[in-house]
Amino acid sequence: MKPCLLAFGLVLAYPAYAWEPQTGDIIFQISQSSQSKAIQLATHSDYSHTGMIVIREKKPYVFEAVGPVIYTPLQKWIRHGKDGKYIVRRVDGGLSTQQKQKLAQTAKRYLGKPYDLAFSWSDERQYCSEVVWKVYDKALGMKLGKLQKLKDFDLSNPAVQAKLKERYGKNVPLNETVISPQAVFDAPELETVEKKWPLFSW
Repeated sequence: MKPCLLAFGLVLAYPAYAWEPQTGDIIFQISQSSQSKAIQLATHSDYSHTGMIVIREKKPYVFEAVGPVIYTPLQKWIRHGKDGKYIVRRVDGGLSTQQKQKLAQTAKRYLGKPYDLAFSWSDERQYCSEVVWKVYDKALGMKLGKLQKLKDFDLSNPAVQAKLKERYGKNVPLNETVISPQAVFDAPELETVEKKWPLFSW
């Protein structure tokens, strides 16, 4: 193969990113799931889904709870989000090699866990921001984001109320502990290292 063609092939195989993905980076997007809009409205957030970057065999994957907890290739994950938009946040000052290893090792405990449609605070099932929060907490003792109760969110919008009725009927667990993508994003320990996102206002 000619050198120029070989180089072109490598570019296609390993797409360049505007930032250097690192294990522990937390990435946010608008998912295209049926619950996405309700999550945005209830949490007053521009995004509705999050995951944690894990480098595996020198390639970036997103460790995420979507269906079961899985590793999704980063490019595939970006394509799944609305308009390919995303924001990446990282622990301020970066993580040590040992900390990254602990995160990657702890994440394996949650692989294959089913998705938690009820957003309960148990380890049996996981939702996106929950599994990211718990991996950081168990691996490094970092609590990225303030835990809230379901009743703390804005549940007034009809779309939110419809989703609550669909999931819980008349027995909405208002006192259930919850961590939202927005709360993780707002963690003071994090800084933005990449942003491919339109401007929103609420």
